[in-house]
Parts: sequence; C-alpha cells; structure tokens
Amino acid sequence: MRNMVRRRLMEMDHETYLLRSGHIQNKLMQEPSVKEGETIAVTMSRFPEVETRRIIEAFWKMGKMVCIPKCDPATKEMSFYHISDFSQLEKVYMDIEEPIIERTEQISKEHIDTIIVPGVVFNNAGYRIGFGGGYYDRYLQQFAGATISLAFDEQVKDGIPTAAHDIPVDIILTDKKRIHACRIRED
Repeated sequence: MRNMVRRRLMEMDHETYLLRSGHIQNKLMQEPSVKEGETIAVTMSRFPEVETRRIIEAFWKMGKMVCIPKCDPATKEMSFYHISDFSQLEKVYMDIEEPIIERTEQISKEHIDTIIVPGVVFNNAGYRIGFGGGYYDRYLQQFAGATISLAFDEQVKDGIPTAAHDIPVDIILTDKKRIHACRIRED
C-alpha cells in the first residue's frame, strides 16, 4: 500500500504539487492548535510529501517556534530541535534535512504544542502508515499536545493495517477534506 500510494504521488507534476500543497497549507493555518500554539514541530518534506518549507516560513512570520526532528537510527529515537533559519539544517541519510545539533537547541516534548506528523497512507480514524522506522509512534506515546497530518486526498485509504502500538493523529488535512477522529467534513 505504501509503495502504491508513493508511485501515484510521484506522477504529480511540480505545478500541481505546489498548488495542492498550498491548499493544505491554507487549511493548516486555520487550525486552532496552530493559531494558538507557540511551538510547532514539523519535518522537512521531500517530494512527493506535502511541501513544508513554505509552511515553516509562514510559521516564522506568525512568530512560532519551529522544531525539526533529528532521528538516531542506532537507537530508533527521535528528538526535536528549534531552528530559526534553514541554514541550521544539514542533509543526512536519504537526503533528509535534519537540524545541526551544534547550531540548534533541543526542545522537550512538554514544550511542543503541536506536531505535524508525516506519513504515506492514512485512514479516517487517524491511523497512518509511515516510512517504516516507527519513530513517531514511539515519540507520540507520551505526547499530550495536538497532532496533525498533512496529506494529498489520494493518501487517505480504507483498510490500512494497524498494530497495538500505533497512535492515531487528531486531524488529517488534505486538499479536499478535514478529517477529525472519523468525522469528515467535505470542503
């Protein structure tokens, strides 16, 4: 399912990708947990994930503290670091951009208001198939803030497998829907 959805998304042309990402960004900026939150955690996206660079720039303009994850493949743990400029990032394995630890400050999960949780496939109950590392499911176990995922409409599917350790997100925003705990509102 993960590979099928990724293949479909890879067919999107760049102009359509940016346009659809922009629709999702506009919805995200209206979310109460984003408007009211002071510290927001988000990953640096890579095509064909919903584009987050412009989202981060918008957060900075809103005066938000932005935190980017740093993953440790040896321990399978993830930490978030405050960045105030893209120059505080470096490309690591698989061209993923992560914080340069020496140039950033680690932020504990108690100080994060909202996490934008990445994924490849989602269902209407907020469960997701991620990229296979399990980093977010482990991190979210003790997280009390809001969780939002950003997805293109074709990433929402029925019948995705879930496990006991999977943690659903509160809200999924697509270019066509806002999904909240099995309650779907068409736009």
